Amino acid sequence: EEIKASCGTFRSYRGLFLPPGAHTAESLEFAQNFSVEDSDVFGVTYPKSGTIWMQEILPLVLSGGDLTPVQTVVNWDRVPWLEEKRLAQVVDKLVSPRALVTHFQYSFMPPSFRTSKAKVIYVLRNPKDVLVSSYYFHQMAAFLEDPGTFDEFMEIFLDGRVVFGKWTDHVKSWKNAELGDRILFITYEEMVQDLPASIRRISDFLRRNLSEDVIHKIAENCSFQSMKANAMSNFSLCPKEYMDSDKSPFLRKGIAGDWKNHFNSEQLARFKSVITKELEGENFSLPWSLD
Repeated sequence: EEIKASCGTFRSYRGLFLPPGAHTAESLEFAQNFSVEDSDVFGVTYPKSGTIWMQEILPLVLSGGDLTPVQTVVNWDRVPWLEEKRLAQVVDKLVSPRALVTHFQYSFMPPSFRTSKAKVIYVLRNPKDVLVSSYYFHQMAAFLEDPGTFDEFMEIFLDGRVVFGKWTDHVKSWKNAELGDRILFITYEEMVQDLPASIRRISDFLRRNLSEDVIHKIAENCSFQSMKANAMSNFSLCPKEYMDSDKSPFLRKGIAGDWKNHFNSEQLARFKSVITKELEGENFSLPWSLD
């Protein structure tokens, strides 16, 4: 069902808000019945945490550095979202090992995922930067309403009245998933700081024995500048009625720490207290300070 909320019209699915255009009752049912293979690899992210980066990196790592897919196939077809309606149309074209992305919390994954040996690369991003990136995304995405002031949007975000729910719920669901060696946690910040080293970690996790030359070739192709210049990756091919890149480019800055240009001290204290409270008692710690 579609419901109206303070930041847009959403599809409500098991208590989660989803953008209605890309998600239909059929696509969500398709996701639940999806037959996950042992060789599948999922890039899992909370929105605005490096999803597009994973759509670029995963095919290159899995293909041993073959640039053809990222230069000839648009990213939402080469590494489709599990929950979006496009998957049903492209699933038969995906070659094994298949790479997919999802914004789902762990409990929303299909039953076949739990019984498989499929691997997950979970990208964590500092939630302060996630908030800033989401704020700009709400300005340019036609399927989301204007976010209002930064202050107003922060409250909506902390409340979880945004697509795919609360950031803390998302992180907790995957940190507590007990997937053992099936999951690799990596941060957006370490990818920004040293992309070749991050690609090496991903490559080793996926048991791809890539040479240093190939690692550096992949890193070069997956730099923010390369992706921004690649029409197959920068969402410029997405119709303007969905995303207006005149308002804010989809690939905006690709940096860590932009929150420092947006938060005042009161907002910072409020943000920290809410996130800290919601993660109280958890058996994991965040890789960055919330100060």
